[in-house]
Amino acid sequence: MGRIAVIGAGMGAMAAAARLAVAGHRVVVYERTETYGGAVRRFERDGFSFDTGPGLLPVPAVYRDLFIKTGKEPLEDLVELVQVDPSSRHVFADGTEVSLPNASRAGVVTALDEALGGGAGQRWGDFLIRAREAWDRTRRPLLEEPLWTDWSVLAEQEPYPAVPHKKLLRTRRASTLDEIGAWELRDERLTALLESHALAYGLHPRTAPASAAVLPYMEHAFGTWYVRGGIRELARAVYERCLARRVEFVFGAEVTRVLEKDGRAAGVELADGNVVDADHVVADVDPARLRDLTERPLDGDGDVRADPDSPLPVRFTLLLALRGPREAGAVHRTVVHAPDREAELDFLASPGGDEPRCPTVTVLRPEDPALTPDGEHESVVVSAVLSSEAGWEDEGTVRRYTDFLLDAAGHAVPGLRERLLWHEVRTPGDTESETGARFGAVPAPSLAAGRGRFLHPANTTRLPGLYRVGGWSHPGGGLPHAGMSGALVAGLIVEGPEFRGSQ
Repeated sequence: MGRIAVIGAGMGAMAAAARLAVAGHRVVVYERTETYGGAVRRFERDGFSFDTGPGLLPVPAVYRDLFIKTGKEPLEDLVELVQVDPSSRHVFADGTEVSLPNASRAGVVTALDEALGGGAGQRWGDFLIRAREAWDRTRRPLLEEPLWTDWSVLAEQEPYPAVPHKKLLRTRRASTLDEIGAWELRDERLTALLESHALAYGLHPRTAPASAAVLPYMEHAFGTWYVRGGIRELARAVYERCLARRVEFVFGAEVTRVLEKDGRAAGVELADGNVVDADHVVADVDPARLRDLTERPLDGDGDVRADPDSPLPVRFTLLLALRGPREAGAVHRTVVHAPDREAELDFLASPGGDEPRCPTVTVLRPEDPALTPDGEHESVVVSAVLSSEAGWEDEGTVRRYTDFLLDAAGHAVPGLRERLLWHEVRTPGDTESETGARFGAVPAPSLAAGRGRFLHPANTTRLPGLYRVGGWSHPGGGLPHAGMSGALVAGLIVEGPEFRGSQ
């Protein structure tokens, strides 16, 4: 079969590599750093361990499918998956708190009604029903099939259904998440709950299309999962599956150019000057970097293109080493909502000259002895998704956000400041150095509508033989979606342009 050169060892790249190797290709992965996993990494110090990328796994079926299609050992034989219940605890700006059960619509409705009152649970339940319609309409074209040639059809038709307006005797269609909150949820706390799902993925609720409603629906429908030992264990399992399928890895090998011969990709050139011939090249890098590796435009008129000048979502993270054990009944994930929701959204839209605002903060407290030196300590990860233009080169900005996150984490961890042994700050610059992503950006998920702004470029490019994979390509964004893009690229190479996705 063919020779495949893969640029990068992220989750999407490894998923594609394993599938291509099973199909009989000789696959070699070139990774510029010294390890695999892309953004799925681990930080270790003094017996503490922390996930520095995603901490929870939605839609584990994507990786179950990968392991079924690439070998005899299923995913559950290689990692331990634990369903997180409650799925999340939310602390709202007015002090109201609610814990939401995992994958139970009735349980969520009841919890919201009891905590918020006024039929809040029923309104959220009705919203989830409409979100399911958006999911049903977009699942195949966005997640299971290569990007349609006529992708503008996806961008022009908002899949989120219109809602009957009782007073006006007509239907009204929300075009953004912000409008869903104002028209349908009619409660600041429910709106904050909805928007927190978008913010976690780097989407701005005022501009994200209403189809982003699929994000809370996916969590509700498929549950929230933790990988025992941390999500890095999932990356290890995928890497070892690649090795078992005889995928070769070359670490410390930065690709500086995609080679071209007779009008198609023909290999890669490495930073040390070595040239590697290949029949196909698969790139798990952000669009700006991939453009720099080629000698021609990769997208033409009518293609989905990444905007290199727009602000990008980035993640700011604190890793906390705490003395004292995790208290009984502690919730794995707590979302502490911004004290001023509108001010947070204003700052995200225009961070330039404004004072930093306290963001919505996620606190992860896994009940996992593998992450601590002993049972008398706790490992906690606190993070917020912010703008690449927030001025991360300024030490004062970093200190300000460190204080914001520590204060917010105090709502989730009793006696946090007194228990704190040390903390490690992870800025977007750290992410950029590890992943190569411009500004350390976090790829948002691909969504329908929005005139193509929320779609990612196709897995194929204008250079035959060069394919995109990973979070920056179709379907793109998020840990499971990277695995899906790996399946799509493998299908395109093995089965050709007629490939229409898995069933």
